[in-house]
Amino acid sequence: MQDLSGFSVPKGFRGGNAIKVQLWWAVQATIFAWSPQVLYRWRAFLLRLFGAKIGKNVVIRPSVKITYPWKLTLGDYAWVGDDVNLYTLGEITIGAHSVISQKSYLCTGSHDHASQHFTINATPIVIGEKCWLATDVFVAPGVTIGDGTVVGARSSVFKSLPANVVCRGIPQW
Repeated sequence: MQDLSGFSVPKGFRGGNAIKVQLWWAVQATIFAWSPQVLYRWRAFLLRLFGAKIGKNVVIRPSVKITYPWKLTLGDYAWVGDDVNLYTLGEITIGAHSVISQKSYLCTGSHDHASQHFTINATPIVIGEKCWLATDVFVAPGVTIGDGTVVGARSSVFKSLPANVVCRGIPQW
């Protein structure tokens, strides 16, 4: 049984102090989200300002949600579509020329269900170069997707995938 009264986020887990976190969330909810679709460089600038490593000519839609941008790396010409959620409790790396399509969810964090206090943990996600995650793909903590791999719409990826494969559903490798 869980006893959530003892839950706490470990010191340093967020990678930034509370003021930095709250400031980012305010920026994301306002000038990031309200910016016109075509202002990709503006959003890249804001992300860099908060510590994200952003390559050149990156396309980031204004409805993208990023928990902690200082834990995000986007390669050159990467695209991140509408309503994508980058749950960056851990590091997320998206390689050059890769596409994360609308409504996809990259989740680096979870909880230990066996822990009495529901301990939080995070494991990085790596998306290789020239990958395409189609609409509404879920990627679990700790997954690496190899270069050139395509993941079909509405798929759930719980295990790492090799390079240059096309998969859908719940791929098993």
